[in-house]
This record gives sequence, structure tokens and C-alpha cells, in this order.
Amino acid sequence: MSLEVISNSKEMTAWSIRQFGSGHSIGLVPTMGALHRGHLRLVDEAALGSDKVVVSIFVNPTQFGPNEDLEAYPRTLNEDIQALAEQGKAHAVFAPSVREMYPLGVNKTWVFVDQLGDYLCGASRPGHFRGVTTVVARLFAIIQPTKSYFGLKDAQQFFILRRMSIEMSFQVELIGIPTVREVDGLALSSRNRYLNAAEREQAVALSRSVSEAKNLIEHHGETKVEKLIEAMKAELAGITLGVIDYVEIVDGENLQPCKVLTPGMSVLAAIAYKFGKARLIDNSISLVP
Repeated sequence: MSLEVISNSKEMTAWSIRQFGSGHSIGLVPTMGALHRGHLRLVDEAALGSDKVVVSIFVNPTQFGPNEDLEAYPRTLNEDIQALAEQGKAHAVFAPSVREMYPLGVNKTWVFVDQLGDYLCGASRPGHFRGVTTVVARLFAIIQPTKSYFGLKDAQQFFILRRMSIEMSFQVELIGIPTVREVDGLALSSRNRYLNAAEREQAVALSRSVSEAKNLIEHHGETKVEKLIEAMKAELAGITLGVIDYVEIVDGENLQPCKVLTPGMSVLAAIAYKFGKARLIDNSISLVP
């Protein structure tokens, strides 16, 4: 199967129109490149649920803050294309330039979801989700996918994009795929490559922390948020490197902090931790029994 690489938005839209004309559905996997097994898992899922699969590769400058790692973010387009070709599940790669996605230079048009980005990553990365929702809205407009696949490691992002898609009437179904992990539990991330050996060894505590919250909620009936946060932080106590960005429990519907959990409630236990220039996130999603 040949893999088409497209960089022009009009050509990308024309490609999609041809697929629709042939009766095909389109599954989109939006990425910023530096592909790893987690991304390829999304491509696998897209291939199962869609006739044609598009992988977008675009390092989006508007979701990076002034002191974040935009320039250092890995750009491995040739390697990414090779990995997708070897996997054999994607039909097209959309790899636009910054000018193609932001054609007028200084961007004036934004898509913004109110309140859902106030906490967790939104609190420590002002403007981040405005950049994410804006670029994904443009990808949806250009590619016009039937379905779009996202990893739930970025659960806040997924919930915000799903809300955006519904309220903007995009005719695309958003599908969240469980986090892909290393054997020891560490969530796969393009930023893991920044970790040194000692940091990598300690980083596994993040997955233990969010797993402990899920265990306490679903199997031990814990409903007090302060107790859950204490337990999560206890799992992080052995880390001697880096600093906590946040440890939070929020309502899975509106992503707002809560004090007590109630039956039937969806709950997101989430962590962000900084090891040097690597900012890692992890989470677990629970349904209160």
C-alpha cells in the first residue's frame, strides 16, 4: 500500500473528497510527530474503524508557551513517514508547514472552550488548549474526517476537543484510546527521550500514583478527594529528582475540582511532573461505584 505525503491543505481536502466519492470513511490521527508505539496504536485503531487513515504531523506553535520547548521539540518527519510506511496501515500523511496552517502569519482567529481548561495542564500552561482546539478545528475543516483518534494519556485534551467538536457541529466522532505504556507502567511520550537513566527509573511512580487513585475509588470506596490526593502524593514521595507540577482529582464531565465523589460520577485523577526539561503527564479515569 502506497503512503501519500501531502503538505498543501487544498490538496489534502481534495484527497478527502476523492475518498468520500468512492464511499470511503476517513479516520484521522492528529500528531506532532516523533512517533512512538502509542501513536502507532492509534493508527491501528483507526485502520480497524475506518476505510482510509490519515496521520497529521504538525508541531503546532500556538500550543507552546514562551518558556516551553517548541524549538527543542523533536522533529523527525522522515523517520515518522518510514515508521508509518513499515506499519502499512496509513494511507496519507498530512504534514503542513506553519505558514500552511497559519496563512496570515500572526493568527487572529481562535477556537476556545470555556472553563474546561482552567485546571490541570491549563493552569500551568496558559493558552495551551486554545492552541490545541484551534489547530484541531483546522485539521477537521481541511481533512473532514469521519472519526478522529486520540490517546487518553492526554485526557483533558480529549474531553476539551470532544466538547468543541459537539458544540461546533463537526461531523466527526472522537474516539479515546487507552494509554499505551512501557512494561513497567510508564506512559509512552515523545518527551520520555529527554529523561536520563535516573529520571526514567523514578518516573514510573507517576503510573503507580494514578493507579492507586483508581484502586481506592473503584475497589475501596474512597470518596474524599483529599484522601485520594494524599495517597497519590505518597506514591510520588520516593522521587528525589524533579518537581510536582500538579496532583489533582477533577470531575470527568467538566474538569472542575471536587471535594467529595458521588455514585455514578466520572473522575479524572491526573498528574504532571517536571524532570528537567521533560514535563510528563499521566492519569486514570474512574467511575464511582
